[in-house]
Amino acid sequence: MAVSPARKRTERAPARTSTRKSPAEGGPTRQSLKSAQTRGRLIEATIQCLVKVGYAGTTTPLVATEAGLSRGAMLHHFENSATLIRSTIVELHERRLRAFRRSSETTEHEPATMVNAYWKQVQKPAFVAFHELAMAARTDAELAQIMRPLQVEYRERFNAEAIALFPEWQSAPEQFAQAMALSQTLIEGMATNLMTGALDEAMVPTLLKLLEDKIRAMRPAG
Repeated sequence: MAVSPARKRTERAPARTSTRKSPAEGGPTRQSLKSAQTRGRLIEATIQCLVKVGYAGTTTPLVATEAGLSRGAMLHHFENSATLIRSTIVELHERRLRAFRRSSETTEHEPATMVNAYWKQVQKPAFVAFHELAMAARTDAELAQIMRPLQVEYRERFNAEAIALFPEWQSAPEQFAQAMALSQTLIEGMATNLMTGALDEAMVPTLLKLLEDKIRAMRPAG
């Protein structure tokens, strides 16, 4: 029996198997990736606005402009300023946790290494943005309502990770908690005072060295 040319072409063509995962299979779609990238741009733009103009000046139109998007496009991803600020706080917390993990990757856990890593962290725009939010929450009830539960969640996660990352302190949990609180209070306080001109930058190395020595003295022997 004669085979038509059309049928020959059909028989010769290999079957194509799609490698793209469908949403039902759990793979990210192009649209979901694009949406995540846009959300990331908006959060980064919010951080930059907080650094440049403070919390009071950080408006949704300004954030949209900073991100290079229309306000309508921004509202497609964040329905109001509260949802945008909440996502920004979550991202700032995640960055702090990632930085803490990176600084803890060394096996020696030398206080000088940890202190200097923390000091570098508070020099970044993310710390300035977080500090701006923390100060504004003192008098802004709506912001405080967003921030306080996230702060509690962050503190619990940080403490749990710290205990796991520093097994050499497990025999002295009280001293460990004090060492962590001392480090956070002193380093973040120094960064704030440096920003406001209340601290002479020439004193920074001496104060960091005092902190290193104190942590070293508190660390359990062994």
